[in-house]
Amino acid sequence: MKQNRMDRLRSYRMIVVAALGYFVDIYDLILFGVVRLPSLRDLGLNDVALASASVRLLNVQMFGMLLGGLLFGIWGDRKGRIQVLFGSILLYSVANLLNGLVTNLDQYTWVRFFAGLGLAGELGAGITLVSETLSKEKRGYGTMIVVFFGTFGAVVAALVADAFDWRVSYFVGGGLGLMLLLLRMRSLESGMFYKLKPSGVKRGDFGMLFRNKALFWRYLRCILVGLPVWFVVGILVVFAPEFAVALGVEGVVNPGKVVMWAYIGLSAGDLLSGILSQVIGSRKRPIAWALRSGLALSAVYLSAPSLSPPGFYALVFALGIPMGYWGLFVTVASEHFGTNIRSTVTTTVPNFVRGATVPITLSFGFFAQTLGWGMLLGAVPVMLTSFGIALWAAYGLEETFGKDLDFVEVEG
Repeated sequence: MKQNRMDRLRSYRMIVVAALGYFVDIYDLILFGVVRLPSLRDLGLNDVALASASVRLLNVQMFGMLLGGLLFGIWGDRKGRIQVLFGSILLYSVANLLNGLVTNLDQYTWVRFFAGLGLAGELGAGITLVSETLSKEKRGYGTMIVVFFGTFGAVVAALVADAFDWRVSYFVGGGLGLMLLLLRMRSLESGMFYKLKPSGVKRGDFGMLFRNKALFWRYLRCILVGLPVWFVVGILVVFAPEFAVALGVEGVVNPGKVVMWAYIGLSAGDLLSGILSQVIGSRKRPIAWALRSGLALSAVYLSAPSLSPPGFYALVFALGIPMGYWGLFVTVASEHFGTNIRSTVTTTVPNFVRGATVPITLSFGFFAQTLGWGMLLGAVPVMLTSFGIALWAAYGLEETFGKDLDFVEVEG
């Protein structure tokens, strides 16, 4: 009885630690988007240089996240999930404190690279650890709580950035990260990892995903399922003020409020999709429903009649709800692969999807600007492509609800 209670307390603590980690992850990602322009202006850049500087910072941060996802994922399989949680949050925290001290664009660029590198390990390591710690019947609730709570980091980032100077906002993020590092000192490693460690099975072999055809297609489908989330966040939310003008919204749309309402919707959607998955005993069906609903609401967003700013915020909130399948999507990736490569997959998959924001944005720019289709019509082919590919990928994945995760992947 006492041991069961200790195991439950350990599980609850792990969920809290992982949720707080994702909270600071999202806090930084959204904070950078909110303070990007005022911070660059404060560094002396004029309006002409803002666009190129913004692209430079975004690209270098994304490269850091892609590289960090690979490095931290492999590290998690070879050395342990807990080590990744320590290393990633330490790197992120120091980078955020330095963000508040930069005095020129070159310094800002390097710090954003290391911030991206550190942020990359948070979600994957946390979801892997929670998935391997909780029972197969309850792990869906655990990963749901991690992402549900974590996405509120976006809301806090918007509020902090609105209330304080951009440098102070970065200091707050770094301080939160260091506080979380102290909380993690007593976290325990995954039992599945400990069991596998002395077995001699090769761990963290990223190349296996490409040498084995079946593993490659499984891995690729796991990535493609998440594309619509970053079409919505990277296009419809980031460029919401421009879309509002194109739609004839009667009034000024505040970018910070758009982000806040979008992420409140994402949080609500994560809660709903996670509960639905547990109730009906399926991962695939809630994801398919979310994709179809997200496609319909994206079409409504791009063709909405003139709205007031509050009406526009309500539409953004509604669009965020189906896109809240993000937590379910990462859980599915974790459940599809064996313990010897699970951290590698779970950490790289969401970061590759985040990285897909670059080709998605370039495609949008091609249709909207190069071809001259404009904001609304230019987003349509990108929307149809991203949702279409995701639906194809989702229907090709196996059902993993209640799957026993104590297995390994082998060559051949």
